[in-house]
Amino acid sequence: MSRIGLGLILSLVSSAVFAAAPAWVARSDAYTQPVLKDTGKYQPEESTELGDESFDTAVADFKPRDYARQLADTEKRLKELRRQRALEKDVKVRQDLDILIDSREKLIASMKLDRQYLLNYVNVGELVYGGLQSLLDPRNKPERQKLALVRLKRYAGKENGYVPIATLVRARSEERLANKALIGPYIGEVEEGLNNNATYLNGIEAMFKKAGVQGWKADLGALKAQVKDYDDWVRASILPRARKEVRLPEAIYANRLVNVGVDIAPEQLIERASFDFQEVRDQMQVVANTIAAQRKLLSPDYRDVMRELKKTSIPADQLLPYYRERLKDIEGIIRARGLVTLPSREANIRTASEAEAARTPAPFMNPPRMIGNTGEYGEFVIPLSNPNAKSKEKMDDFDYAAVAWGVTAHEARPGHELQFASMVEQGMSVARARFAFNSANVEGWGLYSEALVLPYMPPEGQLAALQIRLLRMARAMLDPMINLGRMTPQEAKAFLMKEVVLSEPFAQSEVDRYSYRSPGQATAYYYGYVKLRALKTLAEIELGERFNLKAFNDFVIAQGILPPDLMKQAVLQDFIPAQKAQVAVK
Repeated sequence: MSRIGLGLILSLVSSAVFAAAPAWVARSDAYTQPVLKDTGKYQPEESTELGDESFDTAVADFKPRDYARQLADTEKRLKELRRQRALEKDVKVRQDLDILIDSREKLIASMKLDRQYLLNYVNVGELVYGGLQSLLDPRNKPERQKLALVRLKRYAGKENGYVPIATLVRARSEERLANKALIGPYIGEVEEGLNNNATYLNGIEAMFKKAGVQGWKADLGALKAQVKDYDDWVRASILPRARKEVRLPEAIYANRLVNVGVDIAPEQLIERASFDFQEVRDQMQVVANTIAAQRKLLSPDYRDVMRELKKTSIPADQLLPYYRERLKDIEGIIRARGLVTLPSREANIRTASEAEAARTPAPFMNPPRMIGNTGEYGEFVIPLSNPNAKSKEKMDDFDYAAVAWGVTAHEARPGHELQFASMVEQGMSVARARFAFNSANVEGWGLYSEALVLPYMPPEGQLAALQIRLLRMARAMLDPMINLGRMTPQEAKAFLMKEVVLSEPFAQSEVDRYSYRSPGQATAYYYGYVKLRALKTLAEIELGERFNLKAFNDFVIAQGILPPDLMKQAVLQDFIPAQKAQVAVK
């Protein structure tokens, strides 16, 4: 890139966000802009969700030679980034270039492995739902929401120069069907997609109505018919090739772990998590003994005490007010104990739509746009059911009183809501906001946040928070065990229901996650947590009495979602010396 280009502030990002941003951020973003363009060229829906409005009307590229074109573009970009890295002098900008280089290297490796082993399968219904949801999001301005009409028309192939996306996706899959060596998608994934597509398409209709956008009915009707035809083809051509064995090729699974930030072998992960599972279970039993004695329960076993707590179910119409009150309690603890700096504004909490619950059947953070943000913040979203449940049993894992402590600390404050808001408010570089993102650095903070608040929770809140921590240790054991062929999904489900005390619907969604929704991803909560807690211990040792917990947590938040190795580097090179210097001055 020319010197002139490097001098430009990334035009995609609002001046409001960058008003107080340091100069290195603008320089970093100039390097990042071409990478953003590469990403938006092939997956514009992801760019829209990030906030890059230049791709709001574009649709995913499934045109001929899509793989070859994307691979060539990515390899070319990687070569240029390496050249730029060798010339760059600013330390923080070099860190961001390292992030960009790492993201391109991982993308190339993943593309090649998937191409070598896997038969293409895309659930078109879910793809178009996600692409339109990011535009029709109520946090967007009306003029941006209206752009969903253009994307919808292009999805349906009703604009000159556009072919229906269902037709293109089918054509790319058919090119590979003849190769019998390729492994088909897991049968459970295909069946779930087919079952959910009516919910997704109805969800699109509901979103258009809620946004008050007009002129979508004809194009959505055409798209629905196309998705139905595509699903019929999936039943005829993809289902027969679907694999009954959930296990992925070992190289693919190892790659999945690396992509979510887990850089140790699956067997090491199992061993480490198995030890911590036992430790947390013992902690649960200590707390359960106290609760059983206070309540005069017949059994002090932590499983029985958990089942007793779950009987305090909160009615659906009272759930949001209850969670909001619990957040106020947690914020009071944070301020009184000096855990981290809190903003004065309130956090956003809402319940999920049926389509959102089908896509993510557990509490989640709906992040704000990280590019062009004009004051939008993240949302803590709570599903009221699991539409993918295989039975009629109630999902009672998130609507009882005690669990609100840990879930709120993780998803709202001091967890993800604070984490993402800090990036927006401080003017984080796009490389850190977008390309450093992985589950270990994001979810590690969420689980760390639960641990910050846990000592100050009432015993019932502590037990429920330890239970969801136990789940994270179980994930780090069961996910690799399933994908190494050492355990079946059914066995994992039974273990979760018995030892972690999950409901049947939630246990089912967990094993679906390990098996085909996102193999490897669930392990990252535990791994990121271990890395961050270890880093905190290191800082405590280095600083001794000079260690300040609030200062440490504020520093970690201010770095954005850095990978664990870069976060450690920042703490060692910036935080610890700065704290020593500050104390020396005093």
